[in-house]
Amino acid sequence: MPPNTTASSGQQPGKSGRKKGRKARLFLIVLVLAIIGGLAFGAYWSISTVRASFPQTEGTIRLDGLSGPVTVQRDGNGIPQVYASSDEDLFMAQGFVQAQDRFYEMDVRRHMTSGRLSEMFGSGQVENDAFLRTLGWDRIAKKEYDTKLSSSTKKYLRAYSEGVNAYLKGKSGEDISLEYAALNFTNDYKPTEWTPVDSVAWLKAMAWDLRGNMQEEIDRSLMTSRLGPKQIADLYPEYPYSRHKTIVREGSYDSITGTYGSKDTASTSAAGTGLTGGAQAPTGFQSQLSGLYEVLDDLPTAVGVNGNGIGSNSWVVAGKHTITGKPLLANDPHLSASLPSVWYQMGLHCTSVSAECQYDVTGYTFAGMPGVVIGHNADMAWGMTNSGVDVTDLYLEKITGEGYEYDGKVRPFTTRKETIKVAGGAAKTIVVRQTDDGMPLLSDRDDELVQVGKKATVDAEAPDRGDGYAIALRWTALDPGRTMDAVFEMDKASNWTEFRKAAASFEVPSQNLIYADGSGAHGNIGYQLPGKIPTRAKGDDGSLPAPGWESKYRWTGYIKQSALPYEYNPERGYIVTANQAVVDPDKYPYTLTTDWGYGTRSQRITDLIEAKTKGGAKISTDDMRQMQLDNSSEIAKLIVPKLLKIDVPDKDVRDAQKLLEGWDYTQDADSAAAAYFNATWRNILKLAFGNKLPKELRVKGQCLWVERADTTGPADEDQTVRECGDREPDQAQPDGGDRWFEVIRKIIDDEHNNWWKLPQTRTAEASTDRDKLFARAMADARWELTAKLGKDIDTWSWGRLHRLFLKNQTLGTEGPGFLQYMLNRGPWNLSGGEATVNATGWNAAGGYGVVWVPSMRMVVNLKDLDKSRWINLSGASGHAYNAHYTDQTEKWAKGELLPWAFTKEAVDKKTSDTLVLKP
Repeated sequence: MPPNTTASSGQQPGKSGRKKGRKARLFLIVLVLAIIGGLAFGAYWSISTVRASFPQTEGTIRLDGLSGPVTVQRDGNGIPQVYASSDEDLFMAQGFVQAQDRFYEMDVRRHMTSGRLSEMFGSGQVENDAFLRTLGWDRIAKKEYDTKLSSSTKKYLRAYSEGVNAYLKGKSGEDISLEYAALNFTNDYKPTEWTPVDSVAWLKAMAWDLRGNMQEEIDRSLMTSRLGPKQIADLYPEYPYSRHKTIVREGSYDSITGTYGSKDTASTSAAGTGLTGGAQAPTGFQSQLSGLYEVLDDLPTAVGVNGNGIGSNSWVVAGKHTITGKPLLANDPHLSASLPSVWYQMGLHCTSVSAECQYDVTGYTFAGMPGVVIGHNADMAWGMTNSGVDVTDLYLEKITGEGYEYDGKVRPFTTRKETIKVAGGAAKTIVVRQTDDGMPLLSDRDDELVQVGKKATVDAEAPDRGDGYAIALRWTALDPGRTMDAVFEMDKASNWTEFRKAAASFEVPSQNLIYADGSGAHGNIGYQLPGKIPTRAKGDDGSLPAPGWESKYRWTGYIKQSALPYEYNPERGYIVTANQAVVDPDKYPYTLTTDWGYGTRSQRITDLIEAKTKGGAKISTDDMRQMQLDNSSEIAKLIVPKLLKIDVPDKDVRDAQKLLEGWDYTQDADSAAAAYFNATWRNILKLAFGNKLPKELRVKGQCLWVERADTTGPADEDQTVRECGDREPDQAQPDGGDRWFEVIRKIIDDEHNNWWKLPQTRTAEASTDRDKLFARAMADARWELTAKLGKDIDTWSWGRLHRLFLKNQTLGTEGPGFLQYMLNRGPWNLSGGEATVNATGWNAAGGYGVVWVPSMRMVVNLKDLDKSRWINLSGASGHAYNAHYTDQTEKWAKGELLPWAFTKEAVDKKTSDTLVLKP
């Protein structure tokens, strides 16, 4: 080994240098040992902490409160099937088992619904808590529990809570989950006992995320600052009833009895009012709405719905069209991706169904809530999609002194104080004000909005400014309801009549309910629109915020349950719901909403069913699965033929354009054509609408579009292609969803429509020409993908752009980096896309990454329930590093479904672990 030398002189070091060398080596050895010891301790801490929270799934556990033994059988994916001899034991065991797998998730959710996230996560959640306290979900849930729910429902809720608390008994935070162990580093939060109200309040969170068109109300009102009525109408086209079928096609409303009839046998059909046009929103409202927009954008996602254009699919095919001769039912709700998945798969079985034990049901539920939300029992199956009916309205209230003006008089607000406890900080007290009909003032939760309200100028018909104006919310979920009753009633319903009776209690949120049973020769299929749906005065369609100082804009009542549309065994032999219009307005007197999904997915599913059954062919369970995976882009079918006709002089852009030649419009993950088309679509939206919409309609902290010094050539050192990073964009951002497809469809053949207008640049003159805009979009897409995926188009693929990351919804999003690494998973390169049946949605306002997904998929076989199939987005467990944390995700991403055992014999064959709970 050569002698050590100094860098400066090259001389050999003296004696002191050798000592320094020995000291340096000794320090290095000590450092290495310390690192090894630290890693060993860290590994020990991680392993011991992680494993300590894993559930016991074998052997015996004694639970105080059980009346008899309960068996919990888990399959190879950790999915539990619970067997008990009484209803209360069944739901107590459900609470215990869900807490084993998911209590941290349950705890976070109940803190969110009660506006107490600050108790867990500190001052960063105070504003969110204040907003949620203003809504008062937990207060309403308590009223429901105290005054609305049946005695049996309350009994089941108490049993469920006892099961959760039996799990918690004697456990420290780190015994429950890794997340609690991490939280203990920064605060001394400890979990408290579960209550029945905690379960009921979760329904409010679900209702909030499925609340209908409140965002559209805000958007339309904000648009009035820059756009005229004709332009706004262009951006919110009427539903294409002549092209896309409604859910309900048979039957009509009987104006004499005030009821809806399933077949066309009603005595008199009322002429519907259709889309009535709505009241004009008060001017001067825009500043407050812009502020409210940002407040809503900062809220944590509850169930998972997030973003415009989101939806769900469900359909049912009658036995006459299936291989089995009995119905097949498919469902895949679309929600934003979360880890763990919002859904929890489970079976709840009475060992012998009787008056003492009434349930034999399996499916998807929410951790923290008893019963099954979507699934099947021994007699029938059901699925859900969001109906989108309008159950929210925003009002501009005139403030005078300590009250608000109403029909020329001043009414006092009802007020209450709320104290928000903050981990590691001082508590904050807020005052919540609400009108006498229960509308909270949302604008009170933002100091800037309060000041804006004091200075607001409104139109001539409004009262004088005085003390200013405020924004209030009317929403059906702010009234106590009976939806929790409906869950249990549906779980044990055995036929269509009992199912419809159960649906009558499903008040909030309003969902499209599909139904199938296997009775009779070919079984039965059906659809029911449930929900507490408001009626409004003639001329008010709820599409815009309304003046709160005039009673004529208040709700006039609710549609009777007997008047809500339904269908039973329609002649066509199938029913499709994918957020499209429920019923033709010419056949129905009530305006349900002005903001349906535009039917792209529903019509594609309809076309697939009709193509498959043409000539008497039959549909199989796997056919239903394949339909769920349909990646065909209806948007591409419309636009690509026109893109291919454009003469593109630039060779590099022309090479990209050639990708579209012969493309079958299928958005597979490995498709280069899908990547290029979607980039072109995104840039078409930017160029046509991005600089024409109000700046308030934007996504904070993201940049929509590639920025280039020159849009006519490839990026180089002087012409950088870059994303904006954290810079706030200066133009509005179309989201690219179903509505924008319809907007483009309406104008695509008008080649000189004003929306095609392009401003002058240093390389091109101003124009109002569709093909010039399309050519520019193709060029911009070429250089955008060059920056993202490389110059070689042969290496491009849609999946490289369109990736799914699963993030733990608390510490995985804002926690320390090492915790995010431990808790999060991904990415997965996905097929599918926006407005496709396989709705792996992305938002053109923010990029190509997957933001919502089919949160689960199921296909129920009513001939042989054990041949049904299902899958979840993640897995049964909420524990990072548990084998069932994301064990279903890879199969989900590939479009596979798992076997879904139901009968005891089938469950026994699939059982890997058995746990017995004893009194």
